Amino acid sequence: MEVLPISKQELQINEQIRDKELRVIDSDGTQLGIMPLRRAMELAEQKNLDLVKIAPQANPPVCKIIDYGKFRFEQAKREKEARKNQRVVEIKEVRLSLNIDTHDFETKRNHALRFISEGNKVKASIRFRGREMGHPELGLEIMRRFADAMSEVANVEKPAKLEGRTMLMFLAPKPAK
Repeated sequence: MEVLPISKQELQINEQIRDKELRVIDSDGTQLGIMPLRRAMELAEQKNLDLVKIAPQANPPVCKIIDYGKFRFEQAKREKEARKNQRVVEIKEVRLSLNIDTHDFETKRNHALRFISEGNKVKASIRFRGREMGHPELGLEIMRRFADAMSEVANVEKPAKLEGRTMLMFLAPKPAK
């Protein structure tokens, strides 16, 4: 049996409620007004339902007469549906080099375009080897060209920066208009 997650903060029910006065809402959504805790508990018991504090920060706190088990089930169902509809953005990497030729550059650009069109972010990187470390400006030029080639569909989220022997740049999809 799967245990369904409950919201971040546990709601107070029945005897856990300690407030003197409460604003009470009936199970069908009608407001019953402000009443003492004892009267609200009696109403809930008469209907064989629970008294649940749904808005503790309100003044006076708001309680609703509902079936708590059913309420928790519905809440867990809504949270599960929300998680299902979430889209996890992945970061895809495209590796360039200092002496990249035009066709290789276009191929890498096409890969990055595909990643961006799928809604993912792209990390463009250049690894400097040996004497290439003496010419970081060449790497910056290639990164600038790459950013220009992607400018129609992506924004530079993090500009090109040399970190150790690797130059990194992050691109994110442009927001839909």
